[in-house]
Amino acid sequence: MDSDAPDLVCQLDNVQGMVDALTAVRWKRHQDAVIELSEHGIVLIVEDSNCLQAKVYLQRELFVRYEYGAQGRPRFGLSLGLFVDCLNTFSVPGHSSAIEIRYPGPDMQLLLKSVESLDSGIYAEMRTRIPETISWDYNFEPEWSTPLTFTVKTAALKEAIDDLEWPGASIQITLQPAPPSVTFRGDGHGDLQIDFTYYANPDLLIAFHCDRQVSHRYKYKFLRATTSNIPGSVVRDNRGSKLTIGRGGLLKVQHLVSVARTSTAHPHIDSAGYQQPSRIAYIEFFVKPEEEDTADD
Repeated sequence: MDSDAPDLVCQLDNVQGMVDALTAVRWKRHQDAVIELSEHGIVLIVEDSNCLQAKVYLQRELFVRYEYGAQGRPRFGLSLGLFVDCLNTFSVPGHSSAIEIRYPGPDMQLLLKSVESLDSGIYAEMRTRIPETISWDYNFEPEWSTPLTFTVKTAALKEAIDDLEWPGASIQITLQPAPPSVTFRGDGHGDLQIDFTYYANPDLLIAFHCDRQVSHRYKYKFLRATTSNIPGSVVRDNRGSKLTIGRGGLLKVQHLVSVARTSTAHPHIDSAGYQQPSRIAYIEFFVKPEEEDTADD
């Protein structure tokens, strides 16, 4: 294999979809991210205080071209905010702009360029760095043989978390099998709580699996990060988000973000259908619960 060949050359026909997916995990202004490349696709990872981790999975099926030539799985760090801002320069409102991504450049840069126009184009280089730490493997496992999980409409989940906002507060999430329901309870509000009852709210609480009552508390700022920048396309598509409580109370929140081209732009590109399952980016958040205070004071 040519030693000068890049590790990856890929093309995406809707850069706005990638912007939406990455923006979903951009919960503060300055964030470092780690990108891992493989023959299966691209994974972007961001973390905060060893209590919150988010991953964006961009599977190779999302790309119209995906040429992978690396040995192993190259990893590099970059600024998430700069990456999103850079991608935004390629995005044209109302138009599904295509982009080519190449790594590495001569000085280990991430190279981006527009690929649709023959007479003009946009070209960008992003400096990358060697990751300072290894991303924490959360090793998510169920506490018992039956997973404790529920699926709720994303818009309703975001609204509930926003309504419980209180600086420095915690949110208690309780699942109970009878009656099957989920309760979000915030302190600092005079015990404000929001209930999703499976039988009473089937249009909001779409799925529910729980055979024992469980309750864990999570720091509000970390829980809010899981929904604070959900793209409008997810709400418009009326999608659901899946939440699962694993061993030790570790919370996993999963969202689906469409990266498909708009059906009105170049329909011949998308002859198999405008909303194929493969044109979905998977977003995962892992939130550690607050440690129980066992002190007598």
